[in-house]
Amino acid sequence: MNIILIGPPGAGKGTQARRLVERFGVPQYATGDMLRAAIAQGTPTGQLAQGYMSRGALVPDEVVINIIADTLSAAGQGRGFILDGFPRTVAQADALGAMLSGRGERLDRVVMLEVADTLVVDRLGGRLTCPTDQTSYHPRSLPPRIEGHCDLCGDALVQRPDDTVEAIQKRLVSYHQWTAPVADYYEASGLLRRIDGVGSPDQVFGRLLAALG
Repeated sequence: MNIILIGPPGAGKGTQARRLVERFGVPQYATGDMLRAAIAQGTPTGQLAQGYMSRGALVPDEVVINIIADTLSAAGQGRGFILDGFPRTVAQADALGAMLSGRGERLDRVVMLEVADTLVVDRLGGRLTCPTDQTSYHPRSLPPRIEGHCDLCGDALVQRPDDTVEAIQKRLVSYHQWTAPVADYYEASGLLRRIDGVGSPDQVFGRLLAALG
């Protein structure tokens, strides 16, 4: 099972991807998490990506493509995958298609979670993230059991630099300019299914499973 989840920042792709991992046992690869790990480790890729991510801008295609290629190669063939946050441009979608073709693999489904911009700003503007395991929380919709601390490891939660209101608005501009056309790209090939990303995690997951069926 090779699946892509696309949608605006804050649409719930990460939450739903983790549920798919639990249901099907297929590994999830979240581009943002991989890039943030590279930043934390101070790798050359991380240093290059940091300037873009802190401004809410898209990381250049070649950087993202390289990290995805390395990750899939290390995972081995035939395991399947859930890609969360990739591809973000049509050029990345082309590169992924060539990459999979070279491995004798193909995509099974692309699902787009649709959420209005105003809701994205509301969701991300209040989001707090664990710097250790990248789990996200929200004071209203998904509060931690102990205020300000991660449920899993107890570390203090932080607001990511790309979750400020100014950065969110820039991320949305980038999304509509570069990532929204990816939906049309996959729709033309019959792979895309669109679902409403608004509702409880259980409600959205039910729609997601139906779209994959």
